[in-house]
Amino acid sequence: MNEEPLILAFCCHYCAYAAADLAGSMRLQYPGNVRVLRLPCTGKLEVNYILAAFERGVDGVIVAGCLEGGCHFMEGNLRARRRVERARQLLAEIGLEPDRLEMFNLSSAEGTRFAEIATIMVERVKRLGRSPLRLDPKRIEHGVQEISRQAEVMLAGEKR
Repeated sequence: MNEEPLILAFCCHYCAYAAADLAGSMRLQYPGNVRVLRLPCTGKLEVNYILAAFERGVDGVIVAGCLEGGCHFMEGNLRARRRVERARQLLAEIGLEPDRLEMFNLSSAEGTRFAEIATIMVERVKRLGRSPLRLDPKRIEHGVQEISRQAEVMLAGEKR
């Protein structure tokens, strides 16, 4: 954990999370240092959540939503793409490489593609090196767990 980059993947419940689940069901290999968080829709992901992940010490962030034009919430993934671009601008302004953050669109049937995306992002972040905001590994895991709890609360709110 100390040398491997930690990647946080914010995934849409309907497509990207299902693709990650499919990758697991297919027993596809992808790096174990990618933490998958389920969101009702990537359109619910605010810029401050993305920045909070970096602030808590993650080395890279994946935002994975439905295919463009196929969002279950009409335009959620388009909203997310705009927010990801804004977050990339802010990362550059504070001196972090914008390439540490990327948005991908995939369907629930693309388990293989999810595994490829996870591998690509881990390799990219390895080339970039550790985040200068990286904390003690235990504190990073605690931060990721806190973000995960917030995502679950958000998801539970959608089910009401």
